[in-house]
Amino acid sequence: MLADETAPRIQEMRTRTGKTLAVRPVTVDDEALLADFYDRVSDEDRRFRFFTPRKHLTHEQLVPLVDVDHFRTESFLAFDEASDAVVAHAMLACDGPLDTGEIAVAVCKNWRGQGVGWAMLDVLAQAAQERGLRRVIAIEDRENHAAIELEREKGFTPHGVEDDPHVVMLEKLLR
Repeated sequence: MLADETAPRIQEMRTRTGKTLAVRPVTVDDEALLADFYDRVSDEDRRFRFFTPRKHLTHEQLVPLVDVDHFRTESFLAFDEASDAVVAHAMLACDGPLDTGEIAVAVCKNWRGQGVGWAMLDVLAQAAQERGLRRVIAIEDRENHAAIELEREKGFTPHGVEDDPHVVMLEKLLR
């Protein structure tokens, strides 16, 4: 059987705690899956991800997460292979000259602390390197200690953000 050229490429990965995930780029047909995923993310994690409190993402908020060009912007879903449920979402958004990419990761609350965020950062790093980016950055709420610590463990350096004492930028040079 010939592989479907339009089907998203699926990577199998293991977290550092031994969980097996299937990771693939989103398609425009994944809007409902992503909406359900963000409904299962904790209120605090949703606030950290979008910098505003919201209970549910609207169609207008979901479209930029699923309708991506798969080069300057890439969006990944991670599935628990046992249940086929989405357990994480990760995104890379590159600037015009392909120098810098901003990343963001969200993990379902019942999967936190199991190495999923760590694994998704690896997926984003690989995607950034494939595009030849010089660096990746993450903008985090200063209260998001778990994400900041994880990114520091992965080699990111924190920097203050001028005129905004509530956020920190973490930067990792790739070349």
